Amino acid sequence: MMRALYLLYAAVAYAIFFATFLYLIAFVGNFSLVPVTVDFARVAAPGKAVLIDMALIALFGIQHSVMARPGFKAGWTRIVPAPIERSTYVLFASAALIVLMTFWHQLPAPVWTVTHGAGAAILWVLFASGWAIVLTSTFLINHFELFGLQQAWFALRERAAAPPVLRQPFFYKFVRHPLYSGFFIAFWATPVMTVGHLLLAAGLSIYMLIAIRLEERDLVAIFGEAYVGYRTRVGMLIPRFRRG
Repeated sequence: MMRALYLLYAAVAYAIFFATFLYLIAFVGNFSLVPVTVDFARVAAPGKAVLIDMALIALFGIQHSVMARPGFKAGWTRIVPAPIERSTYVLFASAALIVLMTFWHQLPAPVWTVTHGAGAAILWVLFASGWAIVLTSTFLINHFELFGLQQAWFALRERAAAPPVLRQPFFYKFVRHPLYSGFFIAFWATPVMTVGHLLLAAGLSIYMLIAIRLEERDLVAIFGEAYVGYRTRVGMLIPRFRRG
């Protein structure tokens, strides 16, 4: 019975994540399908808005990085059962994003505006491509494990997970972190860049660069020289082309 509840919990956490992910796309893209976007949000004096938005980015970054560290997980699983530890992380990450988008304050002053039809179209294609890369990358490495469903399913089936294997499918042959590459593209590719959008893109970009360093430290601890060699051969966010 408890294992079935674990799976139900994981499914609910995944549904909340996926809804939040879709909302994030609309939020960043300023789509009118949603009531609040990066450039149509709460209003405050510019200085206050910057401070609030920076605090929201920091809240998301701290939650996302701290809860992902092995040391935190070791203590956390004394409270949260191991089969739903990842789902709980996903739930907290979704909550942090929801808080960020709900309490975001707009800063609508333009930084750049691309009015040329072809130029704007290219940027929108890049925007869509970035999100597609993000989603595709999760399936390449194991989408359902990444978001906690596999762990709960294995617990229900009383099945142990296989030991981690360093794989480099498709995008991962060319860049070590294509998921983050996709986010970089999605956050920066816009025909209308406002101060608020720039703050979001820059703040999350800084967070991602920090997160990559922390993740790679953990990956070296898991895979040792195999990951060190992979890191030497393959670029972090963009392909590394070598002569010869």
